[in-house]
Amino acid sequence: MTCLVSIPSRAGFIAARNSGLKAISAGFILQATPTEHSFWRVGLTASKKTGNAVRRNRTRRRLRALARTELVKRARGGTDYVIIARHNTADRPWADLVRDLDKALGYLHYRLAQHRGRHASLKGTKKS
Repeated sequence: MTCLVSIPSRAGFIAARNSGLKAISAGFILQATPTEHSFWRVGLTASKKTGNAVRRNRTRRRLRALARTELVKRARGGTDYVIIARHNTADRPWADLVRDLDKALGYLHYRLAQHRGRHASLKGTKKS
């Protein structure tokens, strides 16, 4: 079993939200933000909009399993990922969740590469 490193504080979730990098799919919303860490971390959110406590717990278990089995294969070091459950996450077929994650990661990794490239080119310039 793969051990997931969680985002420990609310500040990490807020940083991911404020980075503006997100992919919206039918099963969930995936947000990502670059960090200085050499490893990747994941945070899960299932609000009361997703249903009662039983449904939220089932949703969180499914998202945790998705991160443990699929995100682990494609996650990149130096990135925080936040997976936000949607109303149909608990009922969505597993294959569709995996497909949603694959598409979302492809999009976010492309955007993160652009974001990092832009900031790397700015590091060498000085304002006079």
